[in-house]
Amino acid sequence: MMDERIVRGRIDRAGALLSADAPLLHLQQRAGSGLGKPLALPHLARLVALAQRLQRDISRPLHTADDQSDIHALVRITPDAEGADVEISDWRPRPADPPQVPAIEDSLATPQEWAWECDQQLRLVALRPGAEAPALPADWEGRSLSELFELQPDEDGRFPVLRALARQSRFAGQRVRAELDAGRTQMELSGHALFDATGRFTGFRGVAALAEAEEADSAAPPRADPIFGSLPLSDPRFGRRIDGALRGPLSRIIATAETISGQFDGPIRADYARYAGDIAHAGRHLLGLVDDLADLQNIERPGFQAAADEIDLGDLARRAVGLLAMKAEEKGMRIDAPRTDDKMPATGEFRRVLQVLLNLIGNAIRYSPENSLIWIRVDREGDRAMVTVADQGQGIAADQQAAVFEKFERLGRTDSGGSGLGLYIARRLARAMGGDLIVDSAPGQGARFTLSLPARD
Repeated sequence: MMDERIVRGRIDRAGALLSADAPLLHLQQRAGSGLGKPLALPHLARLVALAQRLQRDISRPLHTADDQSDIHALVRITPDAEGADVEISDWRPRPADPPQVPAIEDSLATPQEWAWECDQQLRLVALRPGAEAPALPADWEGRSLSELFELQPDEDGRFPVLRALARQSRFAGQRVRAELDAGRTQMELSGHALFDATGRFTGFRGVAALAEAEEADSAAPPRADPIFGSLPLSDPRFGRRIDGALRGPLSRIIATAETISGQFDGPIRADYARYAGDIAHAGRHLLGLVDDLADLQNIERPGFQAAADEIDLGDLARRAVGLLAMKAEEKGMRIDAPRTDDKMPATGEFRRVLQVLLNLIGNAIRYSPENSLIWIRVDREGDRAMVTVADQGQGIAADQQAAVFEKFERLGRTDSGGSGLGLYIARRLARAMGGDLIVDSAPGQGARFTLSLPARD
């Protein structure tokens, strides 16, 4: 197995293999060729010829085989005037006759498990409960595996099922949370890779078992994190270490995924481009969570104060609408913003008020139906300057309206739309500026969030 190292080779202008690391040379020899002879691996030879013709780097999946195994890998070809360099990574030999995977009906080892099967895009196509297993969610069909099960990283911060998807191999120990009638339940997934008669990867089949509860030892001292140590959230160094530990790597992940999704290095398969787009989306979501955690650490620091700038709520509302207009257009939504002559002088920190408005308008776009209307109005009541953001979403029941301002509260939502910190942070900022943030809503009647600040004459 050559899972980690890179296999390299050099091809001349005529297509002959000039040099190669042992795995590539061995495959060339088993195909009846050798060094100084034409490349005998048809798929790789075609990719090299394409790169030389285009005179640009290309990266592609590589599928080839000998009489003992199928080879799946990723290849990058860099052409130059004399030929091309080949770098092959994630080299994964797989037996030509893949192991037999139990039928879904025979997968269950205990009656407390679920048997499941998904396609190559991780969409569930089958889910069977054991005789003593929890009842299945009613709407599981066609949902993504990661939508039904909230994936949890292992001790190394990795997700076994995603690693197995990249390698098209079996996995075990994928811890998940599932929302069941009895509440949130810890489970553990394991599965085998599935292949059709041509050797094409078609998905996974496996089991979901109830995980053993982890009992915390109250007498044991907390383990120190290698990056954050034992720093409390209120320590200013916590926020700075978030930047160094998370923001840089996440930014690189997003940039790389967007490069792949945009096919800037050459065309790739449409499903691979979609996967890369999903990775970029998830990375942006995580980066937003990092921002929220940094804000949370800042506003909960003893003595936090906001600046007292002279601002115009009408102007800030129009700025926020301009920043989010494209996102609204993608859903066919219209935002009725304050007119240019709608001025509402107030006192508050410019960037913090803009942050609150971006959160309110962003939530309205995220949780409202397509082709609906969002309206924003400014007003004054006594010594309070106010801006209201109203939507046509599903609304919020009276007994849940206080909960939307609590930490990590998302009212049962399982999508990746937010961290559950935005409204908590927004209200804390409003109150730090001498104002408040309230909601007026009812089920089926949308929601109206009103930010109030000290008015300025």
